[in-house]
Amino acid sequence: MENYEKIEKIGEGMYGKVYKAWDKRTGAMVALKKNKIENEKEGIPATTLREVSLLQVLSTCIYFVRLLSVENSHKNGKTSLFMVFEYIDTDLRRFMDLSWPGPDNPLPQNTIKSFMFQLLKGVAHCHSHGIMHRDLKPQNLLVDWKKGLLKIADLGLGRAFTVPMKSYTHEVVTLWYRAPEILLGASHYSTPVDMWSVGCVFAELCRKSPLFPGNSELQQLLFIFRLLGTPNEQIWPGVTTLRNWHSYPQWKPHEIAQAVPRVERSGVDLLDRLLQYNPANRISAKEALVHPYFDSLDKSQF
Repeated sequence: MENYEKIEKIGEGMYGKVYKAWDKRTGAMVALKKNKIENEKEGIPATTLREVSLLQVLSTCIYFVRLLSVENSHKNGKTSLFMVFEYIDTDLRRFMDLSWPGPDNPLPQNTIKSFMFQLLKGVAHCHSHGIMHRDLKPQNLLVDWKKGLLKIADLGLGRAFTVPMKSYTHEVVTLWYRAPEILLGASHYSTPVDMWSVGCVFAELCRKSPLFPGNSELQQLLFIFRLLGTPNEQIWPGVTTLRNWHSYPQWKPHEIAQAVPRVERSGVDLLDRLLQYNPANRISAKEALVHPYFDSLDKSQF
């Protein structure tokens, strides 16, 4: 770790602290993610091993933040593991606030299209390698201003998935971007949970505000039901058997276009396909990349 000089702490999450640092050998800025090893006898935590192995697979894609190396440090009898990433200074939330501040200052349609296409490229890469991200949100999407590149970060919750699907942890994905099958307590879920999150990010890019800003699981569900209608067995077979299903108020669906008034018709259609209740009906990342919404985009730049 003597090759790196820490400059400042730039983040802290459930799995560790993140520092901006200077690589003395190359002169480049890097991000250091520190993972403390609480019990050395038990070795490196499974969450850390999982994240490192997934990042090594995904770092080959330009739409993922690149893992440069993994270092360990022994200080005061304690061992820490550091993941060294390329440094990108802005996340999508901050980019929106700084570039086009204020609610009445929409992002240009081409910027939204470009970011959505790149996000879908990254998610498609993730899913094609049998990996769910499980925590896609604007704070985990980093933006390289100069290159106009969007990169997916933070695979702390990422899981390699298997067929048949295993039962995964319920407490994943930040509330506002959490798919209804997780909110309703489904024990088995798959890549469509990421596609729901992509839909929520898409709507937020268009609206400049979150689509479903709930502050509890129940409120989150009610926000979703009010816009999309209360689901039933006809549109989502098996929904009433899910663990957290109750007798909810019966709302009729609204036109999704009302939530994103500035978006062209093909964009509304894409959003509608991303926010399908039945996970089996939700569009995949690979399918979304060839959706007519992107027809006007110059794809040669990607």
